[in-house]
Amino acid sequence: MESEKESSKDLIVDVSATEVHIALMEDHRLTELNKESSSTRNFSVGDTYLGRVKRVMPALNAAFVDIGDEKEAFIHYLDLGLHFDAFDEFVRKTNPGTNAKDVFSGIKLGPALEKEGRIENVLKKDQMIIVQIVKEPISTKGSRLTAEISLAGRNIVLLPFAEKVSVSSKISSKEEKRRLETLVGSILPNNYGAIIRTAAEGKRAAVLVAELKSLIQKWEDSWKKLTRSKGVQQLLSEYSKTTTILRDLLNDSFTNVYVNDAKEFEEIKRYISVIAPDQEKIVKLYDGKEPIFDHFEVNRQIKSSFGKVVPIKQGAYLVIESTEALNVVDVNSGTRAKNKEQEENTFDVNRYAAEEIARQLRLRDMGGIVIIDFIDMESVEHRNELYKYMVELMASDRAKHNVLPLTKFGLMQITRQRVRPATEINTAEVCPVCHGTGKITSSAVIDEQIERRLAYYVNDKKLSSFTLKTSPILGAYLSRTDGLFGSSYLGKWKKKYKCKITLTESSEFTVLQNEFYTEKGEKLD
Repeated sequence: MESEKESSKDLIVDVSATEVHIALMEDHRLTELNKESSSTRNFSVGDTYLGRVKRVMPALNAAFVDIGDEKEAFIHYLDLGLHFDAFDEFVRKTNPGTNAKDVFSGIKLGPALEKEGRIENVLKKDQMIIVQIVKEPISTKGSRLTAEISLAGRNIVLLPFAEKVSVSSKISSKEEKRRLETLVGSILPNNYGAIIRTAAEGKRAAVLVAELKSLIQKWEDSWKKLTRSKGVQQLLSEYSKTTTILRDLLNDSFTNVYVNDAKEFEEIKRYISVIAPDQEKIVKLYDGKEPIFDHFEVNRQIKSSFGKVVPIKQGAYLVIESTEALNVVDVNSGTRAKNKEQEENTFDVNRYAAEEIARQLRLRDMGGIVIIDFIDMESVEHRNELYKYMVELMASDRAKHNVLPLTKFGLMQITRQRVRPATEINTAEVCPVCHGTGKITSSAVIDEQIERRLAYYVNDKKLSSFTLKTSPILGAYLSRTDGLFGSSYLGKWKKKYKCKITLTESSEFTVLQNEFYTEKGEKLD
């Protein structure tokens, strides 16, 4: 049982009124964090739009396209796809009153678009084109687009206006490849192609047929919008982030999906029943009293993982700095005890750091260039081992990446595909004493402030008995007897205002924090 727990992979889904937060836990450690907002319009990878060409840029062999975002999206000639002419004809011929299904199936696929062609010969200003987001808007840049539309399922990727069926090269059995190719090819309607994913290996025909039909239905449902209006609009959206993660990650090692919302729970169960019917039982509705992210310790891990300084093991830590083009990670040994030879100790720290860095890249979804400054190691063998270990750790990362060997100065470069903005969570809290200014009230005037409030309560509110609650330090300061006059601040106030003041101290109070209470224990503002 222990070994099963150690290799667990859980998805925790927290549904609120405006957002859905999704945490992927591997071996009870947070490795991915996603957010999906229902209150704002998102431009997500996989979403398909009917866009309008705003500007054709011959110098770039590309065009800018309006898809409804304030930032214009970008498409290069090479991303128009092999059969762009077929999509273009489909858009032009699909009008109110026409049968979109007949139009689609009746289009003849002509020769593929020239590889060395020019965009100005294909696109014109104000032309309406069907496009799909392959890279989300990041910083000042708009979305990156393709006109080669694909609808991804768990086992199959559907390709409108394509001619062939391809099978994943990771499926090694020739018999299985032939079976899958024949099965899918026999049920594909005219003008559809498909890519059979690795996950389809060994799947029953009924599962594959059901998924293929649902993908075709999804694509054909988008035509209703096209026949109604030729304005800029979203034609179809990618599945929710929850189902997208399940689609890409669901396998035998996926142990549980916990969700705190009954509607989302039913949607996830329905989705899994299509792509992997035998795993429907892993979906569980959470109805505990404490928030779901607190129960599974997600919030605690978020707070410890998203700061500039990230602790590793035994005193070692990472310092992570990010700019728009570059991410820099510095590895520090901290106060870690040197219980072995220096070189072995350094190698151990670097291995721990590599494990945390691989996790942080996925967790923060850091993209672009990542430079890691490992602690210097003299041994070439250790440098090579660390490089191989990092390659091994990064193998489970779904984003395209490339790891380069360490330089002799301990620097490693990783390039990682960036398709959406990095996840940033500010874990710092405003200091309750200085309110973020870095300065607190001078102790020289704190007695005047307290006395002013006391005078107000006595003279204006006509109160005569109080409890003054302070920190131990402030309490000692206010009750200290002045050697010259023999009276403390509290003693002076009691005489001056003819009132009763009881002092209590709280170790939880900050240095100058103080509060007045009535004799009944009611707090005074």
